[in-house]
Amino acid sequence: MTARKLVRSSKRPQRQNTSRRTGAASLHDRILAEVRGRILSGEWPPGRRIPAESELTAKYRCSRMTVNKAMTSLARAGLIERRRKAGSFVARQRSQSAVLEIQDIKSEIESVGHTYGYRLLARAVRKATRLEVQEVGIPAGTRVLILSSLHTADDRPFCLEHRTINLDAVPSAETGPFDCRAAGPWLIEHVPWTEARHTISAKSADAAMASILDVEPGLACLVIERRTWSNGRPITRVTLSYPGPLREVVAMFKHET
Repeated sequence: MTARKLVRSSKRPQRQNTSRRTGAASLHDRILAEVRGRILSGEWPPGRRIPAESELTAKYRCSRMTVNKAMTSLARAGLIERRRKAGSFVARQRSQSAVLEIQDIKSEIESVGHTYGYRLLARAVRKATRLEVQEVGIPAGTRVLILSSLHTADDRPFCLEHRTINLDAVPSAETGPFDCRAAGPWLIEHVPWTEARHTISAKSADAAMASILDVEPGLACLVIERRTWSNGRPITRVTLSYPGPLREVVAMFKHET
């Protein structure tokens, strides 16, 4: 008799746990579907703040974990942006560019209806380090201009730019107007490039990058490294880092018959 009671009592919690898991799963799907529907229908436009997790927890009468799981799914799908200490917002439209084109970041941002902004973070002139000699392809002892800048869309971080300019090839860059203007368009105006190479990769944001881009450390970022030459002479090397949800690269190919 005692043995039977123990067996029956051991089964009851299992049925209850299964019910909780099923309920949590259905609530997760419901939250996901309703928030996604409001975003895709345009009811919640880009930049709109999503209700806080505590609000959604109260609305759906579920656990904070269930809401967080739904928000994580939406962030991975690129539908929302999660900002530290600020909450979640409907994601802005992604920028697109062709792999083999050199795009003006200002034009990229404005083409999808956002307001462009630029801020110079650091500027220095010195002799190239051993690593820069290798990366830019310049002789040891060459003077270089080092620039770090941030491009923004609607006052939100969009792209972190790190650039090295060969001052032997472009001496006027040393006094260029980069406090208020990005170096890329200025270089195209003053030293038209004849060759370019792109390297595209993914990189997890470290603490410094995450702080500047206002994202969580470890977020996957799209990184485009570009080197340009003018008649065989190295001009610049630039690394552009974008939070993954804000950028995608498109390439089109045509088969000639």
